[in-house]
Amino acid sequence: MIRALSLPCLVAIGVLASIVRPAYAGDAAKEIATAAAHAGMAAGSADMKMVKAHLQHVVNCLVGPGGAGFDGNQANPCKDLGAGAIGDAAKDKKAGLDRALMMAKEGAMEMDLAKAKEKAAATQAVLNELAM
Repeated sequence: MIRALSLPCLVAIGVLASIVRPAYAGDAAKEIATAAAHAGMAAGSADMKMVKAHLQHVVNCLVGPGGAGFDGNQANPCKDLGAGAIGDAAKDKKAGLDRALMMAKEGAMEMDLAKAKEKAAATQAVLNELAM
């Protein structure tokens, strides 16, 4: 026999959901800091393979799973932090995060190691500014 839930029971479920939900909210600050760290790792890498890998980690942290440019074949160092910094961040950070995303993607497409590392360093600088 299926019974309908009473109004007090529904209210209790709603209150519980509002208390539990923030625990699942993304931590944009940690996602940004993690993306910045990986941009720094890219900038300090000795070969193109590692530069590109770390820049993809930056992209994965910024867009999150299902976001444009996310590559599930690469690591997502932000996987337990939220749905991606761009989606989790406050509105005032979105433009800067979009700029960092574009820079990381450009760096990953670069064929010259020195230029790719420069773009990675610039990406890190933008992300460090946003992390403050």
